[in-house]
This record gives sequence, structure tokens and C-alpha cells, in this order.
Amino acid sequence: MPLDADLCYRSLNARDTRFDGVFYVGVTSTGIYCRPICPTRVPRRDNCRFFANAATAERDGFRPCLRCRPELAPGLAPMDAVGRVAAAAVARIEAGALNEAGIEALATEMGLSGRQLRRSIEREYGVAPVELAQTRRLLLAKQLLTETQIKVADVAFASGFSSLRRFNHLFRSRYRLSPTALRRSTLCEAGGKDAVALRLAYRPPLDWDALLGVRVGRGAAGGEAADGERYLRAVRIGECAGWIAAAPIKNEAALRVEVASTLLPVLTPLLARLRRLFDLDANPQAITEHLSRDPRLSASLSRRRGLRVPGAFDGFELALRAVLGQQISVKAATTVFGRFARAYGEPVSTPFPALTHTGPRAALIAEAGLEEIAALGLPRTRAVTVRGLARAVTTGAVRLGPGTNPEQAVTALKELPGIGDWTAQYIAMRALRDPDAFPASDLGIYRSLGVSKPRDALAAAEGWRPWRAYAVLHLWLGYGGG
Repeated sequence: MPLDADLCYRSLNARDTRFDGVFYVGVTSTGIYCRPICPTRVPRRDNCRFFANAATAERDGFRPCLRCRPELAPGLAPMDAVGRVAAAAVARIEAGALNEAGIEALATEMGLSGRQLRRSIEREYGVAPVELAQTRRLLLAKQLLTETQIKVADVAFASGFSSLRRFNHLFRSRYRLSPTALRRSTLCEAGGKDAVALRLAYRPPLDWDALLGVRVGRGAAGGEAADGERYLRAVRIGECAGWIAAAPIKNEAALRVEVASTLLPVLTPLLARLRRLFDLDANPQAITEHLSRDPRLSASLSRRRGLRVPGAFDGFELALRAVLGQQISVKAATTVFGRFARAYGEPVSTPFPALTHTGPRAALIAEAGLEEIAALGLPRTRAVTVRGLARAVTTGAVRLGPGTNPEQAVTALKELPGIGDWTAQYIAMRALRDPDAFPASDLGIYRSLGVSKPRDALAAAEGWRPWRAYAVLHLWLGYGGG
């Protein structure tokens, strides 16, 4: 990513939050790199070097600032990403794809050779894939050492290292202090019993009330709940199950997330999923500036500052909820979804009475009979769609995870019986994080725009590109639909 040094320095002087996570500044006189919002005195221009990501700063010998903490910087929104292949691969690396498998396995999964994938990432990001993965692991380890009381050995494994010796060596060589020395220099915040508490940063503002309302209002009883301002969720990733609780931190652009200790082995993919779930990498100021050109959206933009598109913790779960919601009310769909969660989720122990089981698993539904599925309250044709979706996700014919190409996924979804363009676009909006997804045949959009045909809705929304998904959410919340 080419950087305009003069623009970066002006942003640094202004401590402009829009650029937090977009670039980092390395200070040659101290050997430290910072976020552009760092509260320390702004260095002289000739002492500054600017980097597009933390990995390139660390590759060039800079170590992370202990005040602004680069590990807390929000990431880049989907439309900010560079080359599509490189961006998709980096999304998977951020979610821990290289923690258990190598670059060759990731390349094969993406239909590339290892050499092609390395060259693509190096061309767009300036560093090798392994350097990106190492920086992500080290920064997560630094956050865990700073914010939690987890034992150093457990920090190493929770952040993705397979060897404590390797972790200690890399930490010392990169950051010029040992993990235990960093731990002694910081005050750790304790989570609840059998839990750790971490912060997830975002670019302000954030409409948490709307985000919480959409998430819980369309979730499954027993799997998701609200406790005041806190969002609660039962979680399963692989063989690990537990719970999370998230809420905004007052006077800080960050969420406080409590994570059950049983989820520490999958902390890297868990945190990546939570960022997607809450759309924390969006740049609301840029989105608002673009959409505010349309007077039809101005009232909602003023009323709902920092509105995010709620994502999906699990792509299949969101897709299932979308299919179950076809042609019935939100309340009815939520009821049926709850039945699926109880039938095809798994019990989980949590300190919250409202959380009793995890979400439905594709593999279990894929093996179920049509009569069994229909007995949960579906017509047989919808049961066929549900089982077909589950089997497609289980076999990999449809991919709904990080880094998935939305266009390819939409095409694959529409090939399944009972899934049309509206459902596929809705899944792209939320599960695939496509900021430009647009369910053109939606009745709420018709009412808002005063049209009656998809082609007219598409024409009316052309000026919203590349943020049509955010415009859609403004329209839906304005009409109480979606």
C-alpha cells in the first residue's frame, strides 16, 4: 500500500482517528512504532517513517509503543483492502490459518501455488506471509501479557505459538525485553471467574444500541442474549466451547470482551470472529461522508451515528437464519431458529442462565432426515433447502468463512434449491462482510425508495457504492424491517 508521507504526517499531528490502523509511524530516534493517535509528543518530520502495517514496521527493526499499543489498532474495512487475493489470504492469516497449517496448505485451499500466494502478499503488503503471522501472534501475546493474568506459557500457546522456546526467543529479539519483564511493567485487569478480559478497539463512533438490537433480536434463545448493555454469546470453535460477554468501554473507542478460559486455545480465530461480528474494522466517518450525499439517508445518518452492519460469528449459522426467515416474520423466524439451535447445537456450561447451548452445526443438519428437519416447523421444500445448505457448507461447495470471495459465494448459494438473490445478498452482507452487497428485491427497500422492481432499486442505489450494505441497514432500521 503506497503511503503519502505528507498526508500521514498531517494526520499524525491531528491524531485523526480515521487513520488509526491504516498506517503506523516508526520514530527513528527511539526505534519505536506507534498508531497515528498516540498521545506522546509528535516527533519531528525527519524522524518519521510510515508503514502500511505493523509487520513492515517490525521487519524494519521498530518495536511497538507501550502507550498507544499498536496491538489494539482496528484493522482495515473490506473496501480498504488491497489486492483481492492478498486481502483474502491475510484475512485467513489474521484468523489463525498459519497457526496449525503452513502456507502451502492455505495456498491449496485458495486454489493457488505457495509461490503465487507469497508473491501476492509480498507485492501488496511488503512482507512475507510468515512475517504477518508472526507479528499478529506477537501483538496478541503482548496484549495478553498487558491485559490479563494468564501464565506466560499459556500466553504463548493462546497467541498461536507451538513452542514456548520459540515464543521467548522471538519476543526478546523483536521487542528487546522478555515476556515476564513486560508483565511486571503493566497492571493486568482480571476478568470474571474462569475468564480473561480483553479490549477490542474500533474507529468511533459506534451505534452499539442498534448493533445489539439486531444481533439479539435475530439470534437464538439460549445461544445469544443481552444483559443491559452487554452482549452475551455461547461459543464453539472446533473442540473448544465456552462463552463471551462484550460491552462498550465508557469514554474509550473499544469494547471490553470477557472470554471464558476454555476458549483460550482458539483465541486467535475467536478475536477475528468477534471483530467481524461487530464490524469493528469499518470506517464510519468515511462511510457517512459518502452516503450523506444522498438526502434520502441524511436523517438516519444523523440519528444513527456509527451504524455498523452486524456480522456473523459463524457463516453457516447466519445463512441458516436467513433461509429460515424467508417469507415469515422476524419473530417467527427467531422462534424456529431457536428450535434448530436446541436440536442441532450443543449444551454448554456458562455463568449466564440465558446461555445454555451453542448454535446449530452444519454437519449435524447435513446428516438429518427431511422429516426430522421439517418437524421443527418448516414446509418440506424449506427443509430441502436447509439440508442442501448444510451439506454444501460441510463439503466445502459453499464457503462462508474469512477471506471468501463474496461474488463466488453468492453464485454458489444461488445454485442451491430455494436460495434466490435476496437471501444470497443478505448472507453476503452479514456473513461475508461485503460492504456493497445489495438485496435489490427487498420490500423495505422498495418502500424506502418508492420503487417496485429490482432494476429500479439497483439504479436508485448506484450512488451508494461501495457502501450499499450500510445504506440498506439505515433503510431497514428506519422502517423497522430487515
